[in-house]
Amino acid sequence: MPRPTPAQSRTAVPATSTAESESSLRFTPLNLSVLAGGLAAILAGFLMLGGGSTVAAPLLLMLGFAVLVPLGIIL
Repeated sequence: MPRPTPAQSRTAVPATSTAESESSLRFTPLNLSVLAGGLAAILAGFLMLGGGSTVAAPLLLMLGFAVLVPLGIIL
């Protein structure tokens, strides 16, 4: 039995269009505003941490990193 050539043995894989891959991440103004709020909370947290605040700084950092940034991505 003859051995198949590489061109004969490969199956065609349908190419995904770029419109399908781009539709998964669309940032609306709501997403951008929540992300901006998260970045502002993170920045304020680091500034307060540098100033010596041991209560408000970690709360702002947790709010920014654990709540607002992920929420801005998934909304």
